[in-house]
Amino acid sequence: MVKIIDTTLRDAHQSLLATRFRTRDMLKFVDLIDRAGFYSLEVWGGATFDAAIRYLREDPWERLRIIREHVRKTKLQMLLRGQNLVGYKHYPDDVVEKFVELAYKNGIDIFRVFDALNDVRNMKTSIKKAKKLGAIVQGAMCYTISPVHTTEYYLKLAEELLSLEVDMITIKDMSGILEPEKAYELVSLLKKEFKVPVNVHTHSTGGLAVATYLKAVEAGADYIDTAISPLAFGTAQP
Repeated sequence: MVKIIDTTLRDAHQSLLATRFRTRDMLKFVDLIDRAGFYSLEVWGGATFDAAIRYLREDPWERLRIIREHVRKTKLQMLLRGQNLVGYKHYPDDVVEKFVELAYKNGIDIFRVFDALNDVRNMKTSIKKAKKLGAIVQGAMCYTISPVHTTEYYLKLAEELLSLEVDMITIKDMSGILEPEKAYELVSLLKKEFKVPVNVHTHSTGGLAVATYLKAVEAGADYIDTAISPLAFGTAQP
């Protein structure tokens, strides 16, 4: 049976509300979604770190600790920009390793690691550190459309990520352009070639997301990302 990753506390409000959810807003319902039966809750990373400090005057580390105190039944996960961590430049390896260590220590169970250009060299340090700590790692492939980004390209990329011993492959369609039949093809081939758990992440921006998820699950996807209804659809997840 397909498992559901809930993005309400990270990508959903980042996509729809410019990442402006305050910690006190989250605490009004976080206990409820903890009991809902999701595989995991995406609660940290991406723009939530920057926005918490810059616009909300909140400590993102304290937010993570508070959420961890309230969420007892469900895994917590974050989006990590590889060597960029949660910032907008490359950081030294020792900084990356310490950040991953502290994120894990403060409550993150699953790290979804990506590089915007799919350069695995920029993902290697954070993946290795997370694995060493005992965390679950999702190796994310950023999906786009170009003459370069062929099916063979993504299969080779998945092979590179699996060589780093990631626990699953995430097809990360941040633009909402993954078409249903393409999702079916990619998931089918990943399952056939590597027999690895596959997670599909998309956005409803182009109106394709529901159909894309249906075809992905039909092809054998193990996980899909969704949001609760008040923060779903539009530029967020279904």
